[in-house]
Amino acid sequence: MEESMEEEEWGSYVAMMDDQNHNNWEAAVDGFRQPQPPPPPPSSIPAPAREPPGGQLLAVPAASVDRKGPKEGLSMGPPPPPEANGVIMMLKSCDTAAAVAKAAPAPTPSSTININTSTSKFLMNVITIEDYKSTYWPKLDGAIDQLLTQSPGDYIPISYEQIYSCVYKCVCQQHSEQMYSDLIKKITNHLERVSKELQASPPDLYIERFNIALGQYMGALQSIVPLFIYMNKFYIETKLNRDLKDDLIKLFTEHVAEKHIYSLMPLLLEAQSTPFQVTPSTMANIVKGLYTLRPEWVQMAPTLFSKFIPNILPPAVESELSEYAAEDQKLQRELIQNGFTRGDQSRKRAGDELAYNSSSACASSRGYR
Repeated sequence: MEESMEEEEWGSYVAMMDDQNHNNWEAAVDGFRQPQPPPPPPSSIPAPAREPPGGQLLAVPAASVDRKGPKEGLSMGPPPPPEANGVIMMLKSCDTAAAVAKAAPAPTPSSTININTSTSKFLMNVITIEDYKSTYWPKLDGAIDQLLTQSPGDYIPISYEQIYSCVYKCVCQQHSEQMYSDLIKKITNHLERVSKELQASPPDLYIERFNIALGQYMGALQSIVPLFIYMNKFYIETKLNRDLKDDLIKLFTEHVAEKHIYSLMPLLLEAQSTPFQVTPSTMANIVKGLYTLRPEWVQMAPTLFSKFIPNILPPAVESELSEYAAEDQKLQRELIQNGFTRGDQSRKRAGDELAYNSSSACASSRGYR
């Protein structure tokens, strides 16, 4: 009997709590949709007509409650407040963010000063065209002068690191075109002076001086091209689709070699016909250099070029063996005229063979094999 009464009281209590939660939820939604009047003072709130069922359970101390479930005296406490709507929470968060933004301090002038300072530092590193002409190119000009006029094996007191740094900075500051133009103009003026000096040379010194000019220029390129490698990579190869070394070799071809090839070639052929008139190393350097500058010049003297460069002439054929023999005999006669007698070499070879045969005979007689 008592258990049935407790179950009826519990059921009525649950139903009442559901109605109250539902009413509170609707009131919250209505309050969001339209403004609510201010709540009445606490004194005007009417007291409940009667205590809800199960109220005696709320007065039980927590320490005396046995945690065995709602039927055995678990305190449920006051009903939880209704959860706020998501829109309401978003509006509250926006209001909170606005309040924080208003309360945040204004940016101090120090940050603006830092930005201006960094900008001024960047502007101080800019290389203008006036800076390039007055500071950077004079350093490059002096170094190029020393490299073009050095003799093989000479020590040049220049800082390659400093020159490379100048080239790097000028390329980064968009002065590559001007620097390339100045380099070509500088080397062109030097080669024109070299050409004039060769034209004033006497015939007996012409070949030797041409060899010096060619070797000196090719040696200078081995230092100039690496110093301007950054300009070559990011300007000449990228925008001009060329190579710096090829351009500089072409300058020597146009301003020196082409102007002197028709004076130089007859002297080379004449020196070839007279043994040791020109040292073999000088002859080889000039012939190989001319072939590097322009391979088409082989047609002017194929026999001369074939003596220093392989595969210039066509392969030998049997019908031309007599001509080859005649050329060899001519060379032998020229050697004899210059003091190389054939008999001396023959007697020397005969003496070596005699000594070798005698030693072999002695070894055989003693039983050595």
